[in-house]
Amino acid sequence: MGWLTRRGFTAAAVALTGLTAAGDAAAVRTAVTERRRASPGAAGGVPRGGELRGMWLATVANRDWPSRPGLPAAEQRAELLRFLDGAVERRLNAVIFQVRPTADALWPSPYEPWSQYLTGVQGGDPGWDPLGTAVTEAHHRGLELHAWFNPYRVANHTDPARLIASHPARVHPDWVVPYGGKLYYNPGLPEVRGFVQDAMLDAVHRYPVDAVHWDDYFYPYPVTGQVFDDDAAFAAYGAGFPDRAAWRRDNIDRLVTETAARIRRIRPGVQLGVSPFGIWRNASTDPLGSDTRAGVQTYDDLYADTRSWVRNGWIDYICPQLYWNIGFDAVDYAKLLPWWAKVADGTGVGLYVGEALYKAGDPAQPAPWQDPAELSRHLTLAARHPEVRGHVYFSGKEVLTDPSGAMARVVADHYGRRARPPVVD
Repeated sequence: MGWLTRRGFTAAAVALTGLTAAGDAAAVRTAVTERRRASPGAAGGVPRGGELRGMWLATVANRDWPSRPGLPAAEQRAELLRFLDGAVERRLNAVIFQVRPTADALWPSPYEPWSQYLTGVQGGDPGWDPLGTAVTEAHHRGLELHAWFNPYRVANHTDPARLIASHPARVHPDWVVPYGGKLYYNPGLPEVRGFVQDAMLDAVHRYPVDAVHWDDYFYPYPVTGQVFDDDAAFAAYGAGFPDRAAWRRDNIDRLVTETAARIRRIRPGVQLGVSPFGIWRNASTDPLGSDTRAGVQTYDDLYADTRSWVRNGWIDYICPQLYWNIGFDAVDYAKLLPWWAKVADGTGVGLYVGEALYKAGDPAQPAPWQDPAELSRHLTLAARHPEVRGHVYFSGKEVLTDPSGAMARVVADHYGRRARPPVVD
């Protein structure tokens, strides 16, 4: 998801490399917040005109691309270009390309192995550069290319022996926590936070991407009966926090502010955006929360204080995943959308809405999703809120195949001509 540029970071922010003492990090965050409140756009850009129309292109488990691992390089490339061409045909203007799905890479990274989703073998050289190609070909077509990274997920299994011997998670087994059938890097370790930034930002060094994009995974989603074992890290680094939850949130806050500062130094103008789960907190938990009854709250369960990131101007755009239909009892799109518009109002942070195209026509979904006009109604509703500057669709496969006709309906009703993304000062 893509959005704003950044200006005027303080000298203190520039001093942030990968690791920062708790007091220094807090001071930088305070300075950034004060500067942004005094002058919207000072920590990021202010969007003018335009409308973001994006799609996520997922590679984890070969969800969208490539269609299967092990395809010849020429076939992989041809498939990728078909997605870019499809985005143009649908009058979109941005592609959010997942290039680090599981602590791996879709470019020749010196930090992490080639993704197994390319060749079927982790570390296997695919014989070409998917990210480099995607950036060049997207720009050639007038599309923004946002590089989508998952910061902490290592593997969709819990067996480190299945990782190649040179994998950082095997070289540093103390960095890794098994949880819920997966392996994760421990966000509470400063060395992990520095490493994942290095690994992700290598792509920003190499390529003129338009944005660094994170999805909804920070600390993992809770699994009943399981505990994320970060006792040792909390004992080492948790002093001065009222509880473990506050310490965990600070770990993720630091990831956000440190990464933002480093992006500005590496390639000014590259945006930092996040597409979180759509519920910050329910109003029953916090009066500032939304009129929802969701079972997961990012503040409490993923330790991601997404509302504060927007209100403090620490990110350039936010693209909450509002994957519910209008009128859904527990989480009504028509109630949640205005809540996010209010959060973004006056901040200078771009607001784009993540849309569940994949639900359209799915017989397992509630009745409103069987109507191809449901998503079009989302855009009609959003047009009443000037804070909403665009929409992003999950995901690429459905954008191209459009089995329910919902994407065609959106294009017919709302995308009569191509549009440029918001221009950022």
